[in-house]
Amino acid sequence: MVALVSGQGRNLQALIDACSAGHIAGDLVGVLSNRAAAPALARAQAAGIATRVVPHDDYPDREAFDTALAASIDAFEPGIVVLGGFMRVLGDAFVQRYTGRMINIHPSLLPRYPGLRTHQRALEAGDAEHGATVHFVTGQLDGGAPVIQGRVSVQAEDSPEILASRVMNEVEIRILPQTVAWMAEGALSLGDTRALLRGEAIETPLQLADLDERFR
Repeated sequence: MVALVSGQGRNLQALIDACSAGHIAGDLVGVLSNRAAAPALARAQAAGIATRVVPHDDYPDREAFDTALAASIDAFEPGIVVLGGFMRVLGDAFVQRYTGRMINIHPSLLPRYPGLRTHQRALEAGDAEHGATVHFVTGQLDGGAPVIQGRVSVQAEDSPEILASRVMNEVEIRILPQTVAWMAEGALSLGDTRALLRGEAIETPLQLADLDERFR
């Protein structure tokens, strides 16, 4: 498994911890980033995981960047590619290369609020609930088959930063390792249009209550 990151790496740390505890039946062998200064890289290095930086500014266009990124990923020969806060839109050819083995965690209750500024948008809309979704990656931005979601109640005093922190700490660091664990076990796959868990189509996203005991 490899992870692609751009920021602080809190979801990455959750994966590192889950692998270390034996909760994921696989190894995190590489962490790649488009930003050399991403704090997530230090987390990986502290855990003894190989890191690679592929700066997007070094390439003339998205296609060239995607090609370089794919070459770095393929050097690790991963069975699973995890987008854990990777802040780049990936092209169709790249997505097709990893279809069925690439997942993303998005900080909203998809299909609400694909793209950026999700916490601000939830507050502006007056939503009573907000959360995060893990989904398979397809060519549609944040539109691939969902696997699992987690929800938090929106409070009157919430700012985008406070809400983002609660979603991260109560939801994201739990549902992403769970999804990776299912994939590593061979329990989770991508069907024609839906995710399949143990052969059964996920018609609506699973919820926190559906987590295995090890991730509760």
